[in-house]
Amino acid sequence: MTNTEMLLTAKQLVLNHINANRPAQYVPFDLDDVYIVWFCKTIQNWKALVSTDVVDGVYYEVTHNGDQNETYVDVYHRSQHIVVGDEE
Repeated sequence: MTNTEMLLTAKQLVLNHINANRPAQYVPFDLDDVYIVWFCKTIQNWKALVSTDVVDGVYYEVTHNGDQNETYVDVYHRSQHIVVGDEE
C-alpha cells in the first residue's frame, strides 16, 4: 500500500464514521470535507491524525497495525482548552 493509499484509507474510514453518526437531516460529508493533519509510517505500521472543518472539538486518530493487519479509528473530543503563558 502506498502512502497515498494509506491517506485515502484514513480519510475514508473517518468519513464513514462521520456519515454513519450524523443526524439524518445533515448533508453527508464527502472526502473533500476530511483532511489529514499529520501522518507517519514506520515499517509496516502507520498512523494519521484526521480532522474536518466542523467546529466540534473532535479529531480522529487512525492507526494501522501491520502485524495484525488491523486498522483502528479512535475518536477524541476536546474537553478543555487551557492557555499557559510563556515564561520570560
